Amino acid sequence: MIDWRRAARAAVHGPSVTYGVIALCCAVFLISPLSGLNPVYGTGDALLAAQDAYFRRWGVVPAELMNSEPHALVTPLTALFVHGSWLHLLGNMLFLYVFGAMAEERMGHLEFALFYLGCGYLALLAYAAAHAHSAQTLVGASGAISGVLGAFLYLFPKARVTSLFPFLFFLPLRFPAWIVLVFWFVLQWLAARTAGSGPGVAYLAHLVGFGVGFLYAWGRFRGRATVKAQAAAPEGESQP
Repeated sequence: MIDWRRAARAAVHGPSVTYGVIALCCAVFLISPLSGLNPVYGTGDALLAAQDAYFRRWGVVPAELMNSEPHALVTPLTALFVHGSWLHLLGNMLFLYVFGAMAEERMGHLEFALFYLGCGYLALLAYAAAHAHSAQTLVGASGAISGVLGAFLYLFPKARVTSLFPFLFFLPLRFPAWIVLVFWFVLQWLAARTAGSGPGVAYLAHLVGFGVGFLYAWGRFRGRATVKAQAAAPEGESQP
């Protein structure tokens, strides 16, 4: 028999925002035309047209956002819950699962939720400002999750995480978080130097989100002890 009161308390005291965001992103993707599983959107050209319309309705179009078109001002929030492919979704949700729970526990549910949305909005806004004339649509939670990574680096620099490095034949190895996250940041910075404004990964949004998250954690928790014990380690795998 299920003790629903105990289950409810566990949901409240656990990383409910992190798990809620993961569940919402997965649900949005499954019912959208992007998953290819919803028969409402048809197949072939009809499905492609529905996907394009979906991106433009819920994603960020920099040119429209920079022109302050009313509907575009909300898209940096809605775009956080839209993902372009299964790989895009699963990669982002894996990072959020690995790093989000401990950050949420340290900040609290409401603060973490506002922090997540704020980092995501600012990251996408910064990308749009840097590509103000672009008509390419930008979607995904990467900017917000990058903010979580930045905060995690400040709050839990020595927590150990399991990582898969391609150049080490994808062997699962455990490293202190600061090594994994600094390595990830350097990769994003190097990629951003050669990235254009066309289709692809919005590395600039990752860098801005990471920076905002780190600075927020530094300003918010400066003077308090950061968690350095290696025992408090997040479980899961991350691929920088």
